[in-house]
Amino acid sequence: MRLFRKKSEKNSGFAVQSAVRENFMDNFLDSGTDCIEKELYDKLRFNIPIIDAAIIKIIRLTGGFRVMAYDERVQKALDKFMSDVPVGLTGKSIYTFTDNYLDSIITYGNAVGEIIINKNQKSIEGLYNGNACDIEIQCGNSPVERKYFLKDGCNRIPINHPERILFTAMNPSVNGMGKSILRGLPALSNILLRIYECIGQNYDRIGNVRYAVTYKPSSDSGEFAYSKERAMQIAKEWADGMNSARLGQVKDFVAVGDVDIKVIGAENQLFNTEIPVRQLLEQLIAKLSIPPFLLGLNWSSTERMSYQQADMLTSELEYYRRLLNPVICDIGNAFLRMNGINSDCYVKWDNINLQDEKELAEARLKNAQAMEIESRLNI
Repeated sequence: MRLFRKKSEKNSGFAVQSAVRENFMDNFLDSGTDCIEKELYDKLRFNIPIIDAAIIKIIRLTGGFRVMAYDERVQKALDKFMSDVPVGLTGKSIYTFTDNYLDSIITYGNAVGEIIINKNQKSIEGLYNGNACDIEIQCGNSPVERKYFLKDGCNRIPINHPERILFTAMNPSVNGMGKSILRGLPALSNILLRIYECIGQNYDRIGNVRYAVTYKPSSDSGEFAYSKERAMQIAKEWADGMNSARLGQVKDFVAVGDVDIKVIGAENQLFNTEIPVRQLLEQLIAKLSIPPFLLGLNWSSTERMSYQQADMLTSELEYYRRLLNPVICDIGNAFLRMNGINSDCYVKWDNINLQDEKELAEARLKNAQAMEIESRLNI
């Protein structure tokens, strides 16, 4: 019995609180609307490449950062931890964790992570990106107290160490859960996919050329008597010529008599889908707040319009940075406390783009020139 207790104590220190310990299908059948909505958003990103590309670009454009300690003496240790901390099974560094964390915020509206402590309760073992569908939040004794519960089928298991849980909700509702940026897009995406499906079917019918070969025998009794044999011979030679064309061989078709060859559907034209597709894409891009030129869409726009779109994107990225700031600081402060350091940290973000660097450099140059002119005038 002592061996079993010892083994249980050893494994309990490394247990991840925010992960369900059952197979995915059982969890999916019992989890209700949350996992159904999550699967819907996953299918949107899988079926609409422009949505997936926009989210990936948002994550990359959010930019890099550095976690700074107010006590400069511990900065080197903090930098090493942030660059070497394990994330899940294959990840490493705080940047991998925040990329996955932000991806979950944008796609599902919620993101959950966990600071994993080793069995000795003395150091951080790593970070874990959890599934937001597995976590339920309830109000505690006060309106600002959170209680986390793990969904395990029909059961709700309270989490023993809520201080290790990292949770962020974007545009939260009354129940505390966030709303995905993809909310409202399934209906438009369904129409867009139907248009693409119809385009593919039309190309199968019209774009893939088919021929109608018609043999009309004359009124001569001799030719009319062998019309069936001649039709079969014409069909055989025509099929042989078409199959040879697939292999790169050119064969001419020679027939005797009244033979008419027409292209099936040649008089029909494909529908122009540019306008409806663009209208739908405009709705998608407006929801994602990405300038069209960043996604390879060459829509007509002036230089001034592109500049304004870049400013709007900058404000969106600043909003995502504000969502990540508390999470990053919680991780950094946890590392400092676990090492007995009574100091806090803050996040120093890189400038979003080189255009900001250029404007700042020009402003500094003009200020320096103005100061030089003023100093000369005083002399």
